Amino acid sequence: MSSTSPQTQLRTSKPDRRPAAAPTGRIVWSPADLVALARGMHCKMYDYLGAHPGEHEGVSGTRFAVWAPNARRVSVICDRNSWTPGENELFGSDSGIWSGFIPGVKVGDTYKFAIESPTGQILEKSDPYAFYSEQPPKTASIVYQDDYQWQDGGWMDYRRKTEWMSQPISIYEVHLGSWKRPKDGRQYFTYRELADEMLNYVQEMGYTHIELMPITEHPFDGSWGYQTTGYFAPTSRFGSPEDFKYFIDQFHQAGIGVIIDWVPAHFPTDGHSIGNFDGTALYEHADPRQGFHPDWNTFIFNFGRNEVRDFLLSSARFWLDKYHIDGIRVDAVASMLYLDYSRKDGEWIPNRHGGRENLEAIQFLKDLNVMLHGEFPGVLSLAEESTAWGGVSRPVYEGGLGFTMKWDMGWMNDTLHYIRHNPVHRKHHQNELSFRMIYAFTENFVLPLSHDEVVHGKKALISQMPGDYWQQFANLRLLYGYQYCMPGKKLLFMGCEMAQWHEWNHDAELDWALIGNTQHDGIRNFIGDLNRVMREHPALHEVDFSEAGFSWIHADDAENSTYAFCRMSKNVTETLVCIFNFTPVPREKYRVGVPLPGTYQEILNSDAHRYGGTDVGNAGKVVSTNTPMHGRKNSVEVVLPPLGMLVLRHDS
Repeated sequence: MSSTSPQTQLRTSKPDRRPAAAPTGRIVWSPADLVALARGMHCKMYDYLGAHPGEHEGVSGTRFAVWAPNARRVSVICDRNSWTPGENELFGSDSGIWSGFIPGVKVGDTYKFAIESPTGQILEKSDPYAFYSEQPPKTASIVYQDDYQWQDGGWMDYRRKTEWMSQPISIYEVHLGSWKRPKDGRQYFTYRELADEMLNYVQEMGYTHIELMPITEHPFDGSWGYQTTGYFAPTSRFGSPEDFKYFIDQFHQAGIGVIIDWVPAHFPTDGHSIGNFDGTALYEHADPRQGFHPDWNTFIFNFGRNEVRDFLLSSARFWLDKYHIDGIRVDAVASMLYLDYSRKDGEWIPNRHGGRENLEAIQFLKDLNVMLHGEFPGVLSLAEESTAWGGVSRPVYEGGLGFTMKWDMGWMNDTLHYIRHNPVHRKHHQNELSFRMIYAFTENFVLPLSHDEVVHGKKALISQMPGDYWQQFANLRLLYGYQYCMPGKKLLFMGCEMAQWHEWNHDAELDWALIGNTQHDGIRNFIGDLNRVMREHPALHEVDFSEAGFSWIHADDAENSTYAFCRMSKNVTETLVCIFNFTPVPREKYRVGVPLPGTYQEILNSDAHRYGGTDVGNAGKVVSTNTPMHGRKNSVEVVLPPLGMLVLRHDS
């Protein structure tokens, strides 16, 4: 077959599966490739499968390759052949990969694979490895060639050299389709338009990173991107792959990291997608007790199959390799870890030891993190994991899953549950806030107030706050101040920073009309200053994951619903005292034990006028006395504002 011209590959007869020395348009695996394929650890399948435009023997065209091991025939359908199955057939192989070169197919052309199943049914499928897709509701893949010239070398070098665990990290979680919308009749802004406008806003607010809810291609807007069909394609809703690269490039040049949500736990059942791909269960388990998710009506990946592992590992690597993404947040990790997740007895199959752990998924997550951290130093991997599974953010060599950090869902639930109480009742729930510190350093935690807390009837965060109008804003400031002072990195969903009244709606933009309102601007000012204070003061970011950075002063003053603790930097070069009053009663002459004698500067007061408060405070500083309090030799007497918090810095 090696001597044939490209034209002779447009076959109409049954494909020849016999090996050939160098078949025209076929994939040639190196020995290293073959080893990686055999282990299910080939992380660069996107260089081989999919559509790759170029030349062969002086003829321009595109090489196609797709895995469909049980297919009778596979052909490419496109405008060139009037979308006729069988016109441009691919060669089969013992590996189950069909490949071939088709002359004349160029960058920008749309295509699908026509796959003849074992029963003779013709399935029209989008390319699982497509780099670009038509804008939904259309579903064809688009031939794409990467020629973007990146300008973010300085950021990439900084990222590689940075030890992020001790750095300030404040993440602004964003849904691109509903952050802001154009007024000219279009449904969405483009990636390029969003880059310019969003970047200015994120810089103004002082965030270090943005996290994008899934931008991988997806057919249904209402899934928010979490039902992915294009694991290698940014959604075309907002433009081309080059446009998305420009978006990332601009943020990087401004020194802001970009994290994306990535969904390896499940995928949708849409007919053009990877489910039942060649007429059989390839990517998913055939048995619905393993392969179908009852909560989301989606398929579950078969993590024990090498080709599926290669697909997912390659997808994760692809976004870091080709798009310079700075981190991935893995969605729904708990559903991957447990075979009985959201299932009743008899609805799941135990593992080979009779247990409920998904051993193949566990190994996949470990391999994923080893690959990411080994090949891309400085990249973050974050787990949305809601159970007590141990070692999620511990290294694989220590028996952990290897994630950089884990979302602290317990902190989120306990804190919101507490702050929703009317202040008069909070004294009966004092331990709901203090309980977190029992487990706070068992993982490397991110403290999330995410999109999940402001949808499905839960209401916006400001609307969840008790009390009258003023108290609602004061409670919200108190919530954010508590979040930023607690050990752990921070995440806040868009709209929460402006105290939007209505819960998030993916079909509408944020309520930008609130800008200019004194109370709402006060919340934005407070978030901006929280980000600034966190950046400027190492005690609030250098030791987030160790007891060395935190010490309770008191957590048992339930009658007054107050708390106080210290935050310390590395080597205790800076000490901060954080004090919280969860009642609307100002506390005059409230005495708090402090770790060191001397002057304490008031560097943050949530009741400041610029935040919408009443300016109850301490005229900028307090001085300790040698009056013992809270087990300490020295103490300070402060005016504690109503529903307010203070951060005091010891002058060394």
